[in-house]
Amino acid sequence: MFEDLLQTLGLGAFSLQGFGPLLLQGTWMTIKLSVLSLAVSVVLGLLGASAKLSSVALLRIPAQLYTTLIRGVPDLVLMLLIFYSLQTWLTSFTDYMEWEYIEINPFGAGVITLGFIYGAYFTETFRGAILAVPRGQLEAATAYGLSRRQRFRYVTFPQMMRFALPGIGNNWMVMLKATALVSIIGLADVVKAAQDAGKSTYQLFFFLVVAALIYLAITSASNFVLRRLETRYAAGVREAVR
Repeated sequence: MFEDLLQTLGLGAFSLQGFGPLLLQGTWMTIKLSVLSLAVSVVLGLLGASAKLSSVALLRIPAQLYTTLIRGVPDLVLMLLIFYSLQTWLTSFTDYMEWEYIEINPFGAGVITLGFIYGAYFTETFRGAILAVPRGQLEAATAYGLSRRQRFRYVTFPQMMRFALPGIGNNWMVMLKATALVSIIGLADVVKAAQDAGKSTYQLFFFLVVAALIYLAITSASNFVLRRLETRYAAGVREAVR
């Protein structure tokens, strides 16, 4: 697959020298990490947005501190802090319980770390989208006797997604590229695979270009999906305008 892509781009003179499977494994690792981190971020974002819009101070204040702290500290610093603090806390707990030493799986740590970091950005995205939903429609849903859960499912969420999708797409793209940071905690993502291949063949620049092309392919596919979602959630609005 990579050889065909290189031929198409006029780079057929270069060879992956047997590192194609390694790059494929790294690509699959990057995709898995990104998708699972996205799921964690969306859940945290919805919970955080609900907490920030709550009238209960015990929910609103921690959510405000969460978004302020996370968005104010660089991702690399947060990744190192969260990863090593998780291992430290787990080690202290196992020592206290007199259990055997447990080492955190780097993949799980990467998903939790990225999900926790970008959950703060999704919190603000969803909060703004929820505020953009016309209040009159929520009042009408209440008048029809819909429960709180039904109002969110049938009224708030569909309209919220229309306003949130641009921000979701932007957060997803940034998070996808941020997966390159996980190589510092031992994960063999596509960047780590490209670095290993480049150092082994003394063609580091070439393999980094290949890694960049892989990211470009993933982001292009993501843009296609996002456009389809935007079309779906904006269909009713476009028909109303016509």
